[in-house]
Amino acid sequence: MKKKVIVFSAPSGAGKSTILGEVLKRIPDLEFSISACNRKPRGEEIDGREYYFLSTEDFQKKISENEFLEWEEIYEGRFYGTLKKEFERIWDLGKTVISDLDVMGGMNIKNKFSENALTIFIKPPSLEILERRLTARGTDSKEDIARRIAKAEKEISFANHFDHIVVNDDLGRVVEETIGIVNKFLEKC
Repeated sequence: MKKKVIVFSAPSGAGKSTILGEVLKRIPDLEFSISACNRKPRGEEIDGREYYFLSTEDFQKKISENEFLEWEEIYEGRFYGTLKKEFERIWDLGKTVISDLDVMGGMNIKNKFSENALTIFIKPPSLEILERRLTARGTDSKEDIARRIAKAEKEISFANHFDHIVVNDDLGRVVEETIGIVNKFLEKC
């Protein structure tokens, strides 16, 4: 079995988690890769379910010991990354890795796995619609939303580096399109 990887990237609020959830429900050969971070759990998050929550010291130790496939300092002092052992865990199950990474992480994984990796960028129909979605969530301050929109502009500028760009303007259509893209990749490999 080839060690395959599927990466989803998108600006916050583009609908990536919803689409990813539907893909996981409908394609049983996929297993979600849990990322690591150095922040504290929020709300009802559990270590090993949403993220592997590491101390800053543990995260930096894993960096120095080359335990990450990719990692980044997303915000000052805030690290996120993909542990090699997480991909190995999924491949040992005989499944294909599916992950949710930021744009740079997605491009790094594509560079490492080339034709054995599929990258999909979920794009909002517009920044205005993205801002409305983020505001409707009711979870972020106006300042946080402004910061997310600025980050989204930068992320969208990298969309053309991905294998596929899917514009999330109709959730049902986008889910079907994305499932088609994933199935075609799985059949090809």
